[in-house]
Amino acid sequence: MSHFTSIQTEIRQIEYLTKGLADMGFDSVEVHEFPVPLYGFEGDVREESAEVIVRRKFISSRSNDIGFKRQADGSFMAVISDYDSREYSGEWVKALSQRYAYHALIGTAPQQGFTVEEEEVLEDGTIRVIIGQWV
Repeated sequence: MSHFTSIQTEIRQIEYLTKGLADMGFDSVEVHEFPVPLYGFEGDVREESAEVIVRRKFISSRSNDIGFKRQADGSFMAVISDYDSREYSGEWVKALSQRYAYHALIGTAPQQGFTVEEEEVLEDGTIRVIIGQWV
């Protein structure tokens, strides 16, 4: 039975979290209004719960669910089993947070009067986005 590790994030908007997860290879993501239980690799219900969940069947047959639980301040805490943290570690959460930030920028810039002028993927995988505003 795995223990779960929690990793605090700055992620706040579910729409951009699910888009970031899709970029990371997880197209099947559950979104719930209230926290629901996470399951262990043997299908056992865990004490941990979350509003945004990647079910273990979409990770691997030996994995546990990966969840994102909303905190009192509105941010999400990543809830990852110790077993799965070998592959889905703090570095993975950092990469997910970068994908989240990209989608948040692209999604909110037009609402704030900005347009995406240029977008480029650099050799190291960094995405360079130039936004502008006509005044």
